[in-house]
Amino acid sequence: MATMTSPDLPKINLYGMTQVYAPIDGASVDVVFVHGLNGHPAKTWTAEKSGIFWPSQLLPPVLSEERARILVYGYDANVTSFTDGVSSDKIHNHAEHLIAELAANRRIRKATERPIIFVVHSLGGLVVKRALIYSGDIRGNHTEHLRSIFVSTYGILFLGTPHKGSDVAKWGSLLESICRGVMPSGVVDSNPHLVNALKKENETLQVIDRQFIQLISRFHIYFFHEGKKTNIGKMKVEIIVDEESASPNVQDVERAVIQQDHIHMCKFENDSAPGFDLVAEGIQRYASNAPETIARRWIAEREERTAKKKAEIQDILPGSMIGTPHSGSTSTNTETPGKAPLALPGIEYQHFFRNAYEVDEVPIEELVKAPR
Repeated sequence: MATMTSPDLPKINLYGMTQVYAPIDGASVDVVFVHGLNGHPAKTWTAEKSGIFWPSQLLPPVLSEERARILVYGYDANVTSFTDGVSSDKIHNHAEHLIAELAANRRIRKATERPIIFVVHSLGGLVVKRALIYSGDIRGNHTEHLRSIFVSTYGILFLGTPHKGSDVAKWGSLLESICRGVMPSGVVDSNPHLVNALKKENETLQVIDRQFIQLISRFHIYFFHEGKKTNIGKMKVEIIVDEESASPNVQDVERAVIQQDHIHMCKFENDSAPGFDLVAEGIQRYASNAPETIARRWIAEREERTAKKKAEIQDILPGSMIGTPHSGSTSTNTETPGKAPLALPGIEYQHFFRNAYEVDEVPIEELVKAPR
């Protein structure tokens, strides 16, 4: 697997999750970086002059008290990966992979309920938004571990991500501008089929935008827009994602400008670079406040899951939490002082009851009268 390394940098995988920093005394929060179109899990966040990879070289001292673990996520971000393939919604494919990778990384480290803060650049923000929509929709018993990302996410810092897409045609021009900004000069002009393919994604991006607005109040959001124009070749410079799109006026969100172009707004040469204090302070504040909020969310989530499982039992044993075995059932009761265990209706249903439920003890006379 392709990696990027230097004497001072950790080994960073091109695809999947890479932990680039972990506090010695254990982590209280996960900070996850996700790059955008034509990006790279290391190069997107590395300053060109100094070679500083700020997620592991500048950020940890800022987060020393918050005890943050820092990860970067890599995926196939070539333009064709957003437009080609069997699926018409490639962003959803990227989103599913992000959720699966992050859930697995955290679960094997016994960190499923640890708060998450995302830091995203450009179209990486759309991948994260789609990922949270997907994770939040999960309700199945066999996939509820993937819902943990939605429950644990506290905040998102969006750097140059296009958000406002009420006009379908505007998405096409936005995507074309982003391609011109992040790809070598002339590539877009020499590939007209590429522009046509991107324009077909307009409705997909509009749907993501509309669905995420329904969830936005759940998360702490910080919008950053670029303050300088990007060189797109042929002696042309332009703002790639303008303020209206990158920092829309949404209630109860933070907005700020980074005085860099679209490519360099996510690269900091040092801790005095334009925008570093804004971004680092936002991450620090979220990391400090997240544990208490996410702990409360997990209490509510567990209560909801328990209620759901009890409702499933009630569907099988209508009218009462007290049941009697079906004829020929292999179920047995084991006496527990002060409790009357639920009598299961048979081995064919026992997968519903692996998490034991106990109910208050009922006098034997009522049990005898209970309908069968």
